[in-house]
Amino acid sequence: MNAAHTPYPDFANPELLEKIPLSAKTILDVGCAQGALGADYLRRNPNCRVLGIDIDEDAISHARQRISEAFCGDVEKTPMPFSVPEGIDCIIYGDVLEHLADPWALLAEHAKHLSPQGTILVCMPNVEHWSFVARLLAGSFGYDEQGLFDKTHLRWFTPRTMAQALLDAGLQLSDIAPRPIAMDQAEQFVTAMAPGLRAVGVDPQEYLNRAGPLQFIWRARKSAPPRLELSATMLTPQGGVSDVRVVEPVRALRTDSALFGTIMDEAKLHPALPDAPRIAVLHRPLLTGANGLARVRALLEKGYVVVSEFDDHPVFLEERGVNRGELLTFRGVHAVQTSTRALAEALLPENPEVAVFPNGIFELPQPRNFQNPEQMTLFFGALNRQADWAPLIGAINDVARAVGERLKFQVLYDEAFFDALETPHKSFAPMADYASYLRMLGEAEICFMPLGDSEFNRAKSDLKFIESAASRVAALASPVVYAGSIEDGKTGLLFNDPLQLRAALLRLLAYPEATKRMADAARAYVAGNRMLAYQVDARSAWYRGLWERRDELNAALKARVPELFA
Repeated sequence: MNAAHTPYPDFANPELLEKIPLSAKTILDVGCAQGALGADYLRRNPNCRVLGIDIDEDAISHARQRISEAFCGDVEKTPMPFSVPEGIDCIIYGDVLEHLADPWALLAEHAKHLSPQGTILVCMPNVEHWSFVARLLAGSFGYDEQGLFDKTHLRWFTPRTMAQALLDAGLQLSDIAPRPIAMDQAEQFVTAMAPGLRAVGVDPQEYLNRAGPLQFIWRARKSAPPRLELSATMLTPQGGVSDVRVVEPVRALRTDSALFGTIMDEAKLHPALPDAPRIAVLHRPLLTGANGLARVRALLEKGYVVVSEFDDHPVFLEERGVNRGELLTFRGVHAVQTSTRALAEALLPENPEVAVFPNGIFELPQPRNFQNPEQMTLFFGALNRQADWAPLIGAINDVARAVGERLKFQVLYDEAFFDALETPHKSFAPMADYASYLRMLGEAEICFMPLGDSEFNRAKSDLKFIESAASRVAALASPVVYAGSIEDGKTGLLFNDPLQLRAALLRLLAYPEATKRMADAARAYVAGNRMLAYQVDARSAWYRGLWERRDELNAALKARVPELFA
């Protein structure tokens, strides 16, 4: 789709996008232009109703193709052209209020339409920016076509005056974030001005904090629950597990302005909000013996409710020589969170407080595959899977020999699988960060997902399927784990043995349009059911519930591991 010929660029403000509540059911983008912000948000929360208002008809004609509903008109004359009987969860003003004759009246009117805990999100140009002072001192103040000195700006705000406008609208202030751009220039200006600033009683560093950011982003709410502090640890990223189980969930939860989420080393965990409820989530912690007791005890002394995040069967630890009798990873914490019901059942004997949060997708990637119907790429990227693929490699090589260059292979991590492929049409990468992994996956048309039938494998999640489906890549999978998610023949193909694998792979190659329809159906399934956006409220409620029950949980923990409280 070509961009509209409007005065403003067609892209979403990334910092603004990160602050829209991910669990919103309805949002309103005031001054939506061509709908870029709403379109990007819909890739994170496809079930949301995204509304937009703009005065530019050309821009709105494009926005209507990208977001749920769009209205062309003057927002001050028609502040609410949509039916919103249940209220709006977030109203966004991205560099808009400064263009209005009476932004204070509009804020007050729109606040009436917020849902009970709805958010107002304002990105505003900063009139205290150093460049204003520089132009005034040089006698060169003037308006520009765009930017800070936009000739259509009617009102000017500092962070304090915007805070007052939000308060006057009946809102509660949540937080403010600067958008510092070209800070080196700001620092040079303040350094040069430092003697004069001190002479008039202004601290140069405090002035830099106000004058450096080009813009500020305010969040305010109609009402808000108490602040919750969530502090998570993270293992060194390997194969995307850290991203999926820690980075992206914390990122999703942080879109709730009442939740303060951080990721840091365990040794540095310390409450940042002294009076707020606090949860410590330890990622796959190996808690054993005296050292494990000391680690948990240190967190208890800081007042944390301690949660273990673990997404593998406990047999994984036993196979690596860990003595389950000394293991505190599950019984030595207040609660455990995991990714599958099978894992929960395995963990419940050690701790009755187990929550299942299935793996989810933070954002749907833009599809980049199915460009050449004469050739497809099969992607395989997994660790420690030789026992699963070895019985099947003969069938894959049979197909590779039969179709030649029509089938390419992209292999990540598993060099033994790459070496076992009897074809020249193959590529190998030994390691990749999560973004690179998703890029390679998204450039393929087929994803190979073998899992042999074992206790360990049966407890695994369907992450590979939802990742491939989100990228519109057709799944070729074993029934172990994946039969619970894939609708065979509609959202992917399942195989039980090498002969079925051979037939399924040939089918995918023979009918590329049907393969693409299958991949599109899988992507639609993920968009409707498996986004992280749909878990935010449940995760937040669980953490808050743990905090409310902390006396009960401490008593249960003391009964399981009394030496923690010795």
